[in-house]
Formats: sequence, structure tokens, C-alpha cells
Amino acid sequence: MTTLLRVLIDEMRWKDYRTFIDQYQRAARSLAEKVRDPSLATHTVSDRTFERWYAGQVTPQNEARRILAHLFTQPINELLAEAPSKAPIALEARMTGEFSASHTMLRAAPGADQYKMGRNAAMAARRAMEFAMGAERNEVGPETMAHLQEETRRLAGIYTRVPLGTILDDLTYLQDSAFRLLESGRARPSQTRDLYFLTSLLSGMLAKASHDLADPTSAMMQARTASVCADKAEHVGMSAWVRGLQSLISYWAERPEDALHFARQGSSAASGVTGSVTVWLAGLEARAAAVLGDTSSVTAANLRGREARDRTVEDDLDEMGGNFIFPTCRQDYYEVEATVLLGHSSTDPGLVSRAEQAVQGLSNPNDPYWAFGDEAGAQSNLALARLYSGDLEGATTAVQPVLDLPPAQRNAGIIGSVDRVRVSLTRGPVRDSMAARNLREEISMFGRQSPLALRR
Repeated sequence: MTTLLRVLIDEMRWKDYRTFIDQYQRAARSLAEKVRDPSLATHTVSDRTFERWYAGQVTPQNEARRILAHLFTQPINELLAEAPSKAPIALEARMTGEFSASHTMLRAAPGADQYKMGRNAAMAARRAMEFAMGAERNEVGPETMAHLQEETRRLAGIYTRVPLGTILDDLTYLQDSAFRLLESGRARPSQTRDLYFLTSLLSGMLAKASHDLADPTSAMMQARTASVCADKAEHVGMSAWVRGLQSLISYWAERPEDALHFARQGSSAASGVTGSVTVWLAGLEARAAAVLGDTSSVTAANLRGREARDRTVEDDLDEMGGNFIFPTCRQDYYEVEATVLLGHSSTDPGLVSRAEQAVQGLSNPNDPYWAFGDEAGAQSNLALARLYSGDLEGATTAVQPVLDLPPAQRNAGIIGSVDRVRVSLTRGPVRDSMAARNLREEISMFGRQSPLALRR
């Protein structure tokens, strides 16, 4: 098997051990500084170990896995897997001088494959934009603003559709660029508000990223930054959206009281807002209330959400797409989840049908509203609904696609959703069956690893 690691070593012309180890040690020092772990700075490998990695005879272990992932800006599981016929363009973020200027000397020679040409073009584009932003150093020029706006919109639109590891570097780079422009004092008053709005969007996405990586503390730090920036931008809709984000983070961190508080704060702040964020906030309130067993609040919140849907007029947040829009298919998914969490499923004969419809509404990757995390959550809810009706085989069928997700998509929310199925399998008449025990073990194995949206 030819691994992606081997392909990239060849592409970078690092087959010579001395060339490779120089880059590897640079990456080790860079990672040590980034994560504040001095022990990484002196890590090295022998020429024999390198040759065995290259040949696929042994698998890198422990610190080496982290350093290789940092060096190549690829999740380690992808580096060690069989190389795709057309490797993804994913190296440009760190291949612009952090380790060696030799990166930028690559050329798309005659006969070079599409991957190499695409990668080099992306590297050149990033370097060109950095130059353009520097050329406008005396002021925040129109090209700098256009770049930040276009890239923020691009990342917002694809966040829910791709593994986090493919976009996290771009998000952090853009957030840092926006911070620097705000701190420089070069922005005109008319630009400052736009920059604060962009920074709020980027910080919000990075809060979601930390949440996906099961780090609610960092997620809340980013969310608070997003809130400050939204207030500075005087963007009421974004301020309300951030409260929804804080509710989401709290919900999955098993703090339902906080989740309910933030959702209600967001609804209060959303006075005059017409976008779908108002529907989302109602759905978040219903889910949090369901965890607390507050049936009347669930009913009232869901009713409010349906009424808000009838009044919804698309706004600038909805136009961003991704996590910033709350379409009807996601609303259906949230309502089913709230019902499942209340534990009233056995007395609701239509729940399984509604859960199946929610899965159907989120099952088409070509749909503009599709999100792999929402689909996985809806499938887990369907499994729970079927378990409540005694249908173990149907529950297994529903949850299996979630358990088959590639590691790069197993984020914290998905792991939390599927673990609810595991817990349900320990109760009721199915708990002692061999099929239930096998499914519990499979789910346990799925959740034993840390979230792998970004494996470094």
C-alpha cells in the first residue's frame, strides 16, 4: 500500500533522510512552541525508522504522529491511509515559509499531475494575498477587505459539509488577520464595523470548532470574543446567534440549565430580527428544556419556533449559510430530538415516522442545507425512537451509518448523540440480548477515541 505520507514525501522531494529530518525537527520545534510542550522540541527519528515509515512497514507512534500531522497539515489517520488517486489540496497553509523556503521552489513541471499544480497554485495565491495585504499597510484597502469577506463567506458556507481539519488553518489565519487589522488602527470608521462583524463570524466558527473538538472551555472563550465583536459591530442578529452558540456548547457539555439560559437570552436579544436565528433559538430552548424534563417549556418553545418560521425573512446571516442558517430540515431534527429526550416516545405513536422524515430531510449531500453532523444526529434520534418501540433491528440499521463515519468526521456532537443510543441499550427488555450487547460494544469503541475532526 502506498500511503499519503509517502506520496507527500516524494512530492516535497524529502526522500533523502537528511532533507526530511531537517524539516521534521523544524516541525517538532514549531509544535513544541505552539502547544507549549518543550519535550517535543528535541524529538527526532533515526534514518532506519524514517525508511520504514516511507515503506509502510511500521506506523509512527506517540509524539511522532503529532509532529507528522503538524508538518504536513494533515490528520495523521489520513497520512497513514492509502493515498487517493488525486490527493487533496491541503498543504498550502503551512507551506509558505514556516519550515523552509524550499517549499516555494516547487514548480509544476510538464507532466505534473493535477494535484501538484493545484497545490502550487494555492500556495502562490496565499503568498500573493499576503503581499497585497502588506502593500496596503498604510490603510485597510479594498482588496484586503474583499479578501476577508470572501474567505469568511466561503468558510461559513462549507463548515458543516467538510471535516474540520480541512478548514481550521484558514479560520485561524483569517481571525488573526482581522485581529491585526483592528489592532493596527488603520481601519476607517466605516470599515471598523465591518471588521468587527467579520471577526465575530470567524470567532463564532472557531468557537464551534473548539466545541467539535470537545473543548468547551476554549469554545466559550471564542464565543465571548464573538459576542464582544458582534456588539462592537452593532449587529443584533449576530449577538443573538452567539447566545445560541453558547446554548449549543452548554447543551453538549451537559449543562442544560446554562443552555436554557443562553437560548432565552438570545430570544430576548433578537427583538426585530427576521432571520432564521429566531427559529434556532426556540429549538435550542426546546432541547435544553427536554433534558430538564420540562414538557410545557418544550411545547411552548416548539410552538414559538413554528410561529417564527412563518415570519422568517432571510437576512445577512442566513445568506452566509452553514451554521448561520437554520432551515426547516434542521428544525424538524431538533423537534424530534426534544421529544426523544423527554422520554415520552412510547406514548407518541407518530415519533418514529417523524424521526424517519427528519433523517430523510438531511440525507442528501447535494442539498444546500445538508450537514454531516445533523444527519448523524437525526440518525441517532431515529435509533432511539425505534428502541423505545422495541425495534432493536431497526435501531441498529439507523445508527450504523453513524458508526461508519470516517474518523475525520467524528466530532464531539456526533459522539455524544450516538452515546445516547448506547445508554438506551442498557435499559428495557433489549438490554440482555446478544445483538444489544454487540451494538453497545461497537458504540463504545466508536466513542473511546477523542473527537477526530482534527487529529494532530
